[in-house]
Amino acid sequence: MSLASQKRIAAKILKCGVSRVKIEAAKDVEEAITREDIRGLIKKGLIKKVQKKGQSKAKTKKTRLQKKKGRRKGSGSRKGGKSARNPKKRAWIKKVKPLRRLLKELRDNKQIKRENYRKFYLKIKGGMFRDKKHLLLYLKEHELLLAKPKKAKAKTRK
Repeated sequence: MSLASQKRIAAKILKCGVSRVKIEAAKDVEEAITREDIRGLIKKGLIKKVQKKGQSKAKTKKTRLQKKKGRRKGSGSRKGGKSARNPKKRAWIKKVKPLRRLLKELRDNKQIKRENYRKFYLKIKGGMFRDKKHLLLYLKEHELLLAKPKKAKAKTRK
């Protein structure tokens, strides 16, 4: 009463593995010998192809939502060192660019002298200042920050 050969033929016809072939009525299938017989049984519904088992995405969706909210970022979830997640070069650029921008603005508004601009540009490059506030504080303490020049009012004709 072995149905191994019938299962194997059915698997080839159904284009799936032997383990996915399900036989409903064993007595009717036992008599089937040829591929044509098995095709007929498949049409009748006595031989079926079992649905493949998938993998649930529920957990993945849940964790994705949590990550979106900013959770799951603790030390246990991190791989690599401190500078792997936020490279030192990026941090440097993030610090230096605004300082240089501020310095250029001060020079263009004539709030610092040109020769001082060059000195402070190099000091910024050397990492002397933490942030913009620190730079402005230093300039005020050393009395290098000049008063803002007053803008001339435009005369209107009557």
